[in-house]
Amino acid sequence: MSNTREVIIPQGMEILYEKFHYCPGIKVGNTLYISGQVGRDENFQIIEGTEAQFIQAFENVQKVLSAAGATFDNVVEMITYHVTEFSHTSEPEQRKIPHLPLFMQVKDRYFINQFPTWTGVGVTALSTPGLIVEIKCTAILEN
Repeated sequence: MSNTREVIIPQGMEILYEKFHYCPGIKVGNTLYISGQVGRDENFQIIEGTEAQFIQAFENVQKVLSAAGATFDNVVEMITYHVTEFSHTSEPEQRKIPHLPLFMQVKDRYFINQFPTWTGVGVTALSTPGLIVEIKCTAILEN
């Protein structure tokens, strides 16, 4: 197994590497590491609407997977970061991830045959105001 790093940059994501200095994906051997993907389009515009933003984030993951010759069936781990709407003074029962049932419905449109491990984390903010979810994945590719 080769330990050579192969940078994966799907068409339309070049700005991430050129301007922000990170890779959408890196393949080492048969493992693909995908940077957190958010609900932004190729013009870096945040998608309006909760479901639409969830879909765009998954579509961006799919672009990286496709560029590496993979599908969602190859994903073995998914970590999601969800912007929460509580303060530190909120009661414990108010500390929850908003829109989680809707997120799970969208997720199930992409993960159909093989299900990954999944860790969902509530956070107070993401890199840009207006973003509500970030999806990070690891995939194992066919040899």
